[in-house]
Amino acid sequence: MTHETTALDSDADIAVVDVGGTRLRRAVWSPARGLREPADGPSPSMRTHPGLPAGQLRRLMVEALCAAVAPGTDRAGVSFGAALDHRSGTVYASAPLWGADTEPFDLLGALRAARPEVAWHLVNDVTAALLHAASAPRRRSLRKLLLVTVSTGIACRALDLRTGTVPVDECGLQGEIGHLPAAVPATPLLPAEPRPVCDCGRPGHVAAYSSGPGIRRLARLMRARDEKRWAASALERSGPEVAFEEALRAALDAGDAVAGELLAAATEPLADVLRTALCLDPEFDEIVLTGGVVYGLGDHVRHALLTHLAHAGLYLTADRSPDWAGRRITAARPGEADPLIGAGIAALTGRPGSGAYGTGAAPAQGHHPGDDGPAAGLRATSRTAGPLPAGVPR
Repeated sequence: MTHETTALDSDADIAVVDVGGTRLRRAVWSPARGLREPADGPSPSMRTHPGLPAGQLRRLMVEALCAAVAPGTDRAGVSFGAALDHRSGTVYASAPLWGADTEPFDLLGALRAARPEVAWHLVNDVTAALLHAASAPRRRSLRKLLLVTVSTGIACRALDLRTGTVPVDECGLQGEIGHLPAAVPATPLLPAEPRPVCDCGRPGHVAAYSSGPGIRRLARLMRARDEKRWAASALERSGPEVAFEEALRAALDAGDAVAGELLAAATEPLADVLRTALCLDPEFDEIVLTGGVVYGLGDHVRHALLTHLAHAGLYLTADRSPDWAGRRITAARPGEADPLIGAGIAALTGRPGSGAYGTGAAPAQGHHPGDDGPAAGLRATSRTAGPLPAGVPR
């Protein structure tokens, strides 16, 4: 019996893996027993293997993913931090993992070739986090949900809960907001030029300012701009032995002015994107913030974004409904939008973004995406990445 016709037992264990720009997490998951046997380590990337070409990094990634799935496991869900085609499982690019290289890579095909006995399901990490966040009962009455992750990279995904669809474009993509051009934040501490360079190699992207690496870049630019003021800040007084993220959180907690200006500059480009999203689609009832930067800095990121939106909000709406942004923008707590669980949800039903049109198994010889068959009706198209799994609110 093929994977395509085998019904999934909700008690059956699924190997789940979440690949980020810096860490690779793995576990075993089932709806009945939740996450178990968690482990994590560094992702094979340009940061952990400096100097290796992208081709070798990709081979290391395939090896790492195969090693994360225990022998005897027949189903795996992978949440992958990259711009990928949700219809085919082809990875277009991942700046945190492979830098500026944008040669398409059939990751799903490589995994199937390496471990053909496993039914692989590949989904973007932001979509995976969105699937888990959307499963919360309190979100059943929402029209649309937008999840934004701010970490090593930045991206978002939108979900229409009424139809259970994650729309994608003709390339199978949606929400790569980290690589949108950003306006230079208005702060005297930050020089207008040179613009910080994104991990993808281009200057002035939103991620070049608002991501974790982007905030560190801004800190260096601001220190060079006004060394005397920086030296008097809590950031400098924390000492070199304290990690930058910890020092920034402590300085923000203490109300340090320089730390506040740094975060304001870093979040301004992201606030511009959220303002535009809410202007173009007023059916976004909630925007959920997740990711390492959001978790690491607590409520400071949300507060900084709301400050920007209070200063320059939606025309007329901001005046007539002053709390419009505060009611919509929330910050997830750790565990509320977990890509590991989202990968399991995707693998449980083979959607969305399985790359196999609802099955997770390699197409039979002579069968091509778009043919009629058992998976017909579950295909991801240029309009949607497929319906939500059972149990996710409609």
